[in-house]
Amino acid sequence: MMNLVIFHGIQVFVRTLFGYNAHKVSIDILNFFLLRCFNLLGTRIQFNNNFDLPTDRPLIIIANHQNTADIPPLIWYLRKHHLKFVSKKELGKGIPSVSYHLRNGGSALIDRNDPIQAVNEINRHAALLAKNNWSTLIFPEGTRSKNGVPKSFKTRGIKTIIEKTPNVLIVPITINNSWKFNRWGNFPLPLGIKIVFDVHEPVEPSDNLSTEFFNAIEKTITDAVVLD
Repeated sequence: MMNLVIFHGIQVFVRTLFGYNAHKVSIDILNFFLLRCFNLLGTRIQFNNNFDLPTDRPLIIIANHQNTADIPPLIWYLRKHHLKFVSKKELGKGIPSVSYHLRNGGSALIDRNDPIQAVNEINRHAALLAKNNWSTLIFPEGTRSKNGVPKSFKTRGIKTIIEKTPNVLIVPITINNSWKFNRWGNFPLPLGIKIVFDVHEPVEPSDNLSTEFFNAIEKTITDAVVLD
């Protein structure tokens, strides 16, 4: 939490004086330190990527979601892709560093109870991705899996971003073991967890964004989930 409080002030300062690029660097450094905090618990991060992901086109990162610990490694290891988020609007306030970054860093904050707002926000987000070749992270389960078992994917928002973002590339990622951080609630924190991120072969969007197309992506991700 101390890192989040300190870097909240740093974010506000550098963004106000120096703009987007300085703000992004502060986010990258914050997440580097968050990973070091994981290491203090004996946590190991393994990020497996055998693909040369392009930086000259937007990416949609689609992953299963097990814990808030999923996010700092993704930001750090994919930092050259300017990773943004599609998040619920409630996260846009009250959390040091996180809320400020979501509001001011190019992410989408959607109201799940207001379909019109959600569509407009997704459209705005997609325009930013296309204009800047940024990437976005979506957890299509909509919430974390508390035991690692994937929940059904919801793909309406993904479909909208694909339709509104020319030249986008889909990158499926499977996350394993981060759910164990909250196996016993917020305390005690477990020691020696190994979190594994497996990047799967990127997928070019189909002209026919059918249920079968998205089901295949979901299967790629969920078939690689290891439960123990």
